[in-house]
This record gives sequence, structure tokens and C-alpha cells, in this order.
Amino acid sequence: MEIKQRPSFKKVYKKLHKNQLEKVDDAIRSIAEDPLLGKEKRGDLTSVFVYKFDCINQQFLLAYQWSEEYRLLLLVGVHENFYKKLKH
Repeated sequence: MEIKQRPSFKKVYKKLHKNQLEKVDDAIRSIAEDPLLGKEKRGDLTSVFVYKFDCINQQFLLAYQWSEEYRLLLLVGVHENFYKKLKH
């Protein structure tokens, strides 16, 4: 199974602190093992899953799409403006 990243994900990921990166990496491992951990969105975001996890006393969201062959990481961040960014 391959893990792919969108440019929007890479842009946010590289700006995170080291302790935040560890938590995000744990979340990525979790969805790699079980892609149904996240909730599937409806409407404009059909086929997008969002996994919520704690990251240093703050809730982060990880948006992704998946199939048996790959996991496509779309965006990671806090809830503020998350879905607005995801739609672009």
C-alpha cells in the first residue's frame, strides 16, 4: 500500500513542530491500517474521510481519500477554516 500526499498537505506538514509531527505520523499509521477510522463526508466532500485526533492538547483533523492500493492525504490542521481549505 502506498501513501500519497497532496501539495496542500505537504505545505502544512512541513511547518509543524517536531512533537506535532509525531502525533500526525501516528494518525497516518492508524488510517493506513484501518481507513474506516475517519468519518466520510457528504455533499461537496463526498469520498473524503476526516479523522480527528488529539495533538498536544488540541484537536487536529486529517482529511484523506483511500482505496486498497493507496491512501491519499489531502490536508491536516485544526478545525478553524479546515473545511473551507479542503474545498479548494
